[in-house]
Amino acid sequence: MADPERAGSTRSLRAMERILAAKGLRVLPDAPADETSEENPGDREWHRRARADYALNRWRSATPPRFSEAEATIPEVIGWADRTLTDNAAAGALLLTGLTGTGKTHQAFGALRRIAASGPDRFELIAMNSADMYGNLRPSQVMGAAERELRRLSEVQYLFLDDLGTAKTSEWTEEVTYRLINHRYNHCLPTLITSNLPARDENGPDLTGFVGARVASRLAEMVTTLVPMVGADRRRGGRAA
Repeated sequence: MADPERAGSTRSLRAMERILAAKGLRVLPDAPADETSEENPGDREWHRRARADYALNRWRSATPPRFSEAEATIPEVIGWADRTLTDNAAAGALLLTGLTGTGKTHQAFGALRRIAASGPDRFELIAMNSADMYGNLRPSQVMGAAERELRRLSEVQYLFLDDLGTAKTSEWTEEVTYRLINHRYNHCLPTLITSNLPARDENGPDLTGFVGARVASRLAEMVTTLVPMVGADRRRGGRAA
């Protein structure tokens, strides 16, 4: 026996199609579930893409326009980024060293972009030049502002500290750097660092000498990936610096 309710629905649909046809319009057939233009919130891949979009937006907001197309291309850098996705707490620090213009900052932002594009469950990032960091951490007339800034840098999920070793060293910079690195070391927070200074050089200035023995000791345990970068200064059209 025919279903009166279903038959009525069919007649109504046909009547609507005739009205639309008279106006030069037609009803498109429903698209299959896997071809619909609407996203499916119940799909795991949909959620991954949504997380990736969110993380990439946060990455863009923390990344200067000059590095908006940054991409990690060095295997060690790619490996570090992928390990953070597998075990964030065990990733440790990525340290890129080398002369000015060898691409250290580009690779660091590229590593962070790779992490964001993978759609992690959580993505928080602060990227800052070390000179700006020390400037923000100097005591000011606003009580507690420097301590709040140090806590913000110490606790963020991903911290990218660019050009460590370029600021003038002092007991104060050594103490601030130690507090920052020690907290991130103790709490297993991924940290990216670039420096024009080599990690250690018996014949000249090195990062160990700049940060002091206490910080150097923490960095030695914290850094899981050290990438010395060589080559000409890319900012000068490939000419040697």
